[in-house]
Amino acid sequence: MADKAQIQEAIKTQGEVVRKLKAEKASKEQIDEEVAKLLELKAQLGGDEGRHQFTLKTAKGTRDYNPKQMAIREKVFNTIISCFKRHGAENIDTPVFELKETLTGKYGEDSKLIYDLKDQGGELLSLRYDLTVPFARYLAMNKVTNIKRYHIAKVYRRDNPAMTRGRYREFYQCDFDIAGQYDPMIPDAECLKIVHEILSELELGDFRIKVNDRRILDGMFAVCGVPDDKFRTICSTVDKLDKMSWEDVRSEMVKEKGLSEEAADQIGQYVSLQGGMDLAERLLQDAKMSQSKQACAGLTDMKQLFSYLQLFQVTDKVVFDLSLARGLDYYTGVIYEAILTQTGPVPVAGAQNGAGEKAEEGVSVGSVAGGGRYDGLVGMFDPKGRKVPCVGVSIGIERVFSIMEQKAEASAEKVRTTETQVMVASAQKNLLEERLRLTAELWNAGIKAEVMYKKNPKLLSQLQHCEDSGIPLVAILGEQELKDGVVKLRTVHSREEIDVSRAELVEEIKRRTSVV
Repeated sequence: MADKAQIQEAIKTQGEVVRKLKAEKASKEQIDEEVAKLLELKAQLGGDEGRHQFTLKTAKGTRDYNPKQMAIREKVFNTIISCFKRHGAENIDTPVFELKETLTGKYGEDSKLIYDLKDQGGELLSLRYDLTVPFARYLAMNKVTNIKRYHIAKVYRRDNPAMTRGRYREFYQCDFDIAGQYDPMIPDAECLKIVHEILSELELGDFRIKVNDRRILDGMFAVCGVPDDKFRTICSTVDKLDKMSWEDVRSEMVKEKGLSEEAADQIGQYVSLQGGMDLAERLLQDAKMSQSKQACAGLTDMKQLFSYLQLFQVTDKVVFDLSLARGLDYYTGVIYEAILTQTGPVPVAGAQNGAGEKAEEGVSVGSVAGGGRYDGLVGMFDPKGRKVPCVGVSIGIERVFSIMEQKAEASAEKVRTTETQVMVASAQKNLLEERLRLTAELWNAGIKAEVMYKKNPKLLSQLQHCEDSGIPLVAILGEQELKDGVVKLRTVHSREEIDVSRAELVEEIKRRTSVV
């Protein structure tokens, strides 16, 4: 270990680095990183009487959530879960880590972001990267051939975190999937309907849902002259079109991926196309696309999908977009992605989620949901290669949280962090036992009640607690009320007070808080 003088010198140098960054108004993330280094150096010196100095920070790419943030999260989760249940979904859970071989080779170029765990004696393990691959493993292992399930849990990616832009290494995914052999496009249409319902209910702003099909993409690549072995890597590049210009995407295809300029230019003509059922019909007549059986199958299904979406009354928000690629290897058919379009000041940069990380300059504030059909994934795990067709959607919950948090900050409305209906208070001294007795009565009746942990609290401080916490009612006990067998029930915001008999108190509280 370096001697004391060296560490002190290093602390001085690092202190200068931090001061310089603050003077230059560098990003919070950058400053935090350098401050952490400074604290680590100080810890090496040892604190008072040689005590170890802890570096009090969360791990890189993670964050804590305070009660206000958790209250917003709970509200979002409740909206999403009630939608999933409305559509008949069951809930499952899987371990946070999987065998490394389960996850390997399923994510294309993103595989490098998987967190591998240290060998713990026998099994090589990795933290789950998403909820889809564990779901496919679950189906194969338990020989489940049809299920409609939802799963909300944390996933882990060894990404370069940009905390200021909502990109994390640990974050929630929120998935809905339909597994089973069904007639084409009916489950796929329901997944899109679910996205439409959730985004409408959350009131995040205007949105649109882009739809494409892997078979249409692969057919397009084939007729444009892309070699078979380059399909997936070119697909990954096309997937960047919403955050890079066509010129940059074309350059990557030609210079980095070795595609011919002619093939890249032909792809460019197709990926600029957007429309609805009309575009699918037009492409079926296209001289080049009609040569691909794969593309024709995808386009026929796309027409069918749009006919179901019309019945579900969601075509106002859905657009068939040939530039949508979605980089994951396991998609085999329809793919989709929902983006928020900039209609008001929602200053959220490219936040991260299970739906992908997207941003369209000036038009979109990024992807809030994504998914598609993956008919081959379960077969990769099944010993006999039996396939279970699946289609699903992942709600980009982290971005949704970011937007909801900002909306809460911008509005004057206070976010309640508890659900307490009533505070049991006293107006005089020596009534602790009576307060506790009444509180227990309310708890036993299913009322959410609080009491102050002091023998003789001032009435003003009890009322102030209700104001601060948003508790709507106060049940006030005094000597006279005890004699009369009543409780003074005070409405906090209007300050109205009425006497309610002890026997009727529970019903009165329920009546008054059922709409609060």
